[in-house]
Amino acid sequence: MLQSGTHRDRPVGPAMTGRGLRTAGRAATGEGCPPVARPVVRLLAALAVVPPLRLAVARYAVPPGSVDRTGCAGCGAPIGLDRPLPALGPTARCPACRARVGAAPGAVELALAAALTVLALAGGSAGELAATAWWLAWAVPLALVDAAVHRLPDRLSYPAAAGTWALLGLAALAGAGPAPWLRATLAGLGLALGFAATTLLLGRRGFGLGDAKLALGVGALLGWYGWPVLLAGLVLAFALSALVALGLLAARRARWSSHLPFGPFLILATALTLLLTP
Repeated sequence: MLQSGTHRDRPVGPAMTGRGLRTAGRAATGEGCPPVARPVVRLLAALAVVPPLRLAVARYAVPPGSVDRTGCAGCGAPIGLDRPLPALGPTARCPACRARVGAAPGAVELALAAALTVLALAGGSAGELAATAWWLAWAVPLALVDAAVHRLPDRLSYPAAAGTWALLGLAALAGAGPAPWLRATLAGLGLALGFAATTLLLGRRGFGLGDAKLALGVGALLGWYGWPVLLAGLVLAFALSALVALGLLAARRARWSSHLPFGPFLILATALTLLLTP
């Protein structure tokens, strides 16, 4: 097991939560509801997140330099949260021409289920869980967009990093202290600068600037728990990307000159590292 720089099993006492945080926590977990109704509340909350996530994927999964998509690529029918079904539902079909919209059917739902599993098993204080939940909510569309078009949009990467950093700051004020938050800040900035440096030095052979912006949130989240946790997450990301690359080469589905998006591997490795961190 990885050793973290903070105690994730620290009890949450009155000094660590405010009235608003307690209210939000009860709403998210179903606390205050009858025991039989809690699973239903959680399921409805999860289903309510699906259309915004699908809209983000559909809007930003366009080639770099293209305008964001606002309608069906086949017939131009508008896509929005005012009429989410069926375009932003599990079937992902345009209501007018039945063409597929955005991510494949079931892809967002499976990714969201995986994110909720990570959140349920990771543990930690209320502030740490809030930061993890925020980052995971943005990580799902980021991973799917990057896998589809090799692009990590700023409109997803920046909110993911800023919100994670701010919520970790609240966790520090609530009782964790300034040390893990300062370490998270340094880790996020350092990892992002390191990725950006490879772009400047190596060009297309290095990481993209989108990866550097994604690294802001990843570095902050993993750095909160300690430098060994951050290092383990990076090693795992490189290992996963190398294994997939070798598999594609063996199956003759890629060449040595092919470029794999690194964002999905970095996101997956971050989630797995959070599960392995006590």
